Amino acid sequence: MGKVILILGGARSGKSTYALSLAGKNKQVAFIATGQGLDREMRGRILRHQEARPRHWKTFEEPRDLAALITRIGNGFDCIIIDCLTLLVSNLILAKHKEKVILEKCAALFLRLSRKKAKVILVSNEVGSGIVPLTKLGRDFRDIAGKVNQLAAKEAKEVYFLSAGIPLKIKG
Repeated sequence: MGKVILILGGARSGKSTYALSLAGKNKQVAFIATGQGLDREMRGRILRHQEARPRHWKTFEEPRDLAALITRIGNGFDCIIIDCLTLLVSNLILAKHKEKVILEKCAALFLRLSRKKAKVILVSNEVGSGIVPLTKLGRDFRDIAGKVNQLAAKEAKEVYFLSAGIPLKIKG
């Protein structure tokens, strides 16, 4: 079985850059992007992320159904990066999925990933260290994302926390 690595951190902490560096020497890399270019600013962010990745990597854009995508892509990759879990949670919430369903989907995804022969790198935002969101939707997002991060950390062999581009190994 492959090794699952979880990378956590705040916004602009260097998570994605660190994920790319961990995958660097792998030849067959599947990059799974969960972000959607729904506005100009987000399309710009996506473009900058695309330009940072090696051209020979295979990119898959999937905002919600990652388990099905993982099944479809098979075993032809030696590394799989999912960037990011918090956007996945946001996409599922906005698609009107309830917390229980989101947690079930993510738990099934993480179990499926842990059985892959490939190295798996998960990127997610640490959402519990900031202020309490003013809206119910914001608090629900924070709570669900925090629970998803806990599920991912439980399945991961290694967990890193990034701050100012510096990785701190907190598990493994």
